[in-house]
Parts: sequence; structure tokens; C-alpha cells
Amino acid sequence: MHFKLIIAFVEDDKTKAVLKAARDAGATGCTVVTSARGEGAEQMKTFFGLALETQRDVLMFLVEEHMSRFILERIGEAGEFESEAGTGIALQIDVEDAVGVAGQIKRLSEAVEEKL
Repeated sequence: MHFKLIIAFVEDDKTKAVLKAARDAGATGCTVVTSARGEGAEQMKTFFGLALETQRDVLMFLVEEHMSRFILERIGEAGEFESEAGTGIALQIDVEDAVGVAGQIKRLSEAVEEKL
């Protein structure tokens, strides 16, 4: 079985919606890193020298490769990434190998067979 790693940088108030959308689309779990900070093409606004920025969460999903694009699209919709600059970004990376996922492989195999 081959996997992809989906990494999403999400505004913290949209984390729950993105997690739900990913799980509904077939993701079996997620690792969340909270309180990340990033800067896009446009610099953040300041108020008397204090940065006015929202916290970001980094969500990492290890998903089966045949389901990855569908999950990625649902994450983008739930996070509203295309509607406004600075709302978030998601990407997927090929995973060469993984350990610790034996318990999920049977469940994922059944889900992939249903989709194909």
C-alpha cells in the first residue's frame, strides 16, 4: 500500500471543520501541531508595532494515495483556502515508506476497493 502525507496549514478557528471534512472524505487520523506562525506573500498588519495575526494549526494526515486528492480537495473547501488570501494552504507529499500503520492497512484496503 502506498501513502501520501497531506499537510495543511489552517487558521485555528477552522481546524475542527477541516478535521471533520478530512475524516468524512476517508482520512483515518491526524496529527495536529498547534500555535504555528507563518507569513504569506502579504505581510501581516500591525497596530502600534504589535502583529495582528491569527494562530495557525499544522494538520498532518497520512492517507492512502488513491484517496489523497479527494481528501485534499475537501480540506481546501472546509478551510476556504481559495476564497481569501491568507486563510491557509494544503499540500501532499509522496511517502516512500511508513511503519506503525499496520492496524489501518486492512481498513484502508477495504475503503480503497470500494472507491475503485
